[in-house]
Amino acid sequence: MESWATFGGDLHLDLTAGRARGLGLREALEDALRTAVRDGRLSPGTRLPSSRVLSGDLGIARNTVAEAYAQLSAEGWLASRQGSGTVVAERGTPSATAAPAIRPRRPAVRYELLAGRPDVSRFPRSAWLAAARRALAVAPHEALSYSDPRGRIELRRALAEYLARVRGVRTDPERILICSGYTQGLGLLCGALRERGVRALAVEEYGLPPQQQVITAAGLATVPLPLDEGGARTDLLAGSDVGAAVLTPAHQFPTGVPLRAARRAAAVAWARESGGIVIEDDYDGEFRYDRQPVGAMQALDPERVVYAGTASKSLAPGLRLGWLVLPGDLVEPVVRQKELADGQSGAFEQLTLAELITSGGFDRHIRRSRLHYRRRRDQLVATLAERAPRVRVTGIAAGLHAVVRLPPDSLSEHELRSQAAWLGLSLQTLSECRTPAAGPAPDQAPALVIGYGTPPEHAFAPALEALCTLLRL
Repeated sequence: MESWATFGGDLHLDLTAGRARGLGLREALEDALRTAVRDGRLSPGTRLPSSRVLSGDLGIARNTVAEAYAQLSAEGWLASRQGSGTVVAERGTPSATAAPAIRPRRPAVRYELLAGRPDVSRFPRSAWLAAARRALAVAPHEALSYSDPRGRIELRRALAEYLARVRGVRTDPERILICSGYTQGLGLLCGALRERGVRALAVEEYGLPPQQQVITAAGLATVPLPLDEGGARTDLLAGSDVGAAVLTPAHQFPTGVPLRAARRAAAVAWARESGGIVIEDDYDGEFRYDRQPVGAMQALDPERVVYAGTASKSLAPGLRLGWLVLPGDLVEPVVRQKELADGQSGAFEQLTLAELITSGGFDRHIRRSRLHYRRRRDQLVATLAERAPRVRVTGIAAGLHAVVRLPPDSLSEHELRSQAAWLGLSLQTLSECRTPAAGPAPDQAPALVIGYGTPPEHAFAPALEALCTLLRL
């Protein structure tokens, strides 16, 4: 059990959490005190501060505190003693069969601000259904049977044309493999590279956490590449023992910086000289807001760069559709890995996406989505500038997330995660994206990786309000 001196420091946070749940100021104070008594954090007989003192500590009206004390006294939670002020009331001894006190559970997640996730409420259902009907009406019977593990030729042809036009990728349908998202694609590549004798991959020192798990599961080690304002330090690849490097050149995850032209050239030069492979993860290359999207690095050398794309950000993760554009000598080993993994990806989804692309529906959806996410980004930046002016927002030129950097005297990232949970927010800190092989994060100001794509339209403004509440703690 705790004294008021111990509990009082938590009251600000509990009060903020109550306000974030929509309670009025007095109701939030009553709820915080009632909960503290119920779960044993304030034991019977604990003396509470006077209404004058507590109102000064909390920065609220004295009448609000007095009314809360009166209400809780009437309910039997508190008691007033002559000469002793307000104390926690005796609640009686629970019987032996009574259930033990249980601490209240944290509020359920109400707002997801996780990076790398689109607003799935904007999935083009009508266009997808129309494309599915057209695709199924003309699909050959053999499309329903076992077929090429690389994927349906209709989709591979559509992607070859689309990627050349939009991302500058140089390929043909024979070198494209359809997979169940980027995660599977990376796993297939790791398996093929390990067969070729590769034992370690270079990765950016900050990246998507599941990527590390996929590489490790394939039995490969990772060597971190430092990051700066020019992207990954690809000049450090020369002389290393790695056989491949995984990069996010168009939009580094999570910092948001593009890879400088000189460093793109350095990575390709290393691959040519060493016989290595560059794996280009182009996870959200369509969404750039300050200029035309940066072209794919694969165009610099299609025989040394694997291009990996996905429909998870542009359409929806639930489709489980991704693709690899492979160098000629990797086609056979990666196809073999695909056969061992699941034989082939679902034909209906492939046929529908092919029809959506060739009919122009996919381009129209991308244009609408780019405008939608740009407005989201602008709203995030404007709201934080007004409501949390001490933070700095970076990495906003592209994608579906931004990095919010807090001043050094803010709560720690661990404390921010804890308080975000109480506010019903699901988000990531920058240190959570650090590659384990890179070691502990350097001593720096806390930072959050905020995804602005996920909340549906009606929930975006409340999600920003909860985020601002967190940043003001």
